[in-house]
Amino acid sequence: MAEKLGFNVFLIGFMGAGKSTIARGLQKELGMELVEMDERIVEEQGMSINDIFEKYGENGFRDIESKLVEDLGNQEASIISCGGGVVIRPQNVENMKKSGKIVFLTATPETILERVKNGQDRPLLNGHMNVEYISELMEKRRDFYESAYDIKVSTDGKTKGEICSEIISRLTE
Repeated sequence: MAEKLGFNVFLIGFMGAGKSTIARGLQKELGMELVEMDERIVEEQGMSINDIFEKYGENGFRDIESKLVEDLGNQEASIISCGGGVVIRPQNVENMKKSGKIVFLTATPETILERVKNGQDRPLLNGHMNVEYISELMEKRRDFYESAYDIKVSTDGKTKGEICSEIISRLTE
């Protein structure tokens, strides 16, 4: 087991890039707390992400998300699997950088579709489960991701172990 890091590790990337899977792998390797942002929000709000979007709109959801990012900066160093859109707000990126490192996980639209096609919990993809739509959405967010990360790791064709090892070695070098 590698040594715990003294800072937060924020995993960002498009839905299906592997944030949750890699977060669990890093948690196991580093023995750090794991925070799944969307799960924490569902727990704290007492309703699903879909219901939050319906009730408060995307902006209301983003407000809840921003507050959580801020709170995480004041807690013990953790591995944090971020919601796909967390980087849209510059203050979130600023708060993440204050308390940790941002790891951008990438995957091709084809890989993403393969990983998310059977899920029902992707409000932004409802009715749009295809490579073209995913590519479009990824393109809209690309600049946000590109300007936020400290480390960028492709998850295409790699095992969870390989990805985790790569991230740990790059975070500790």
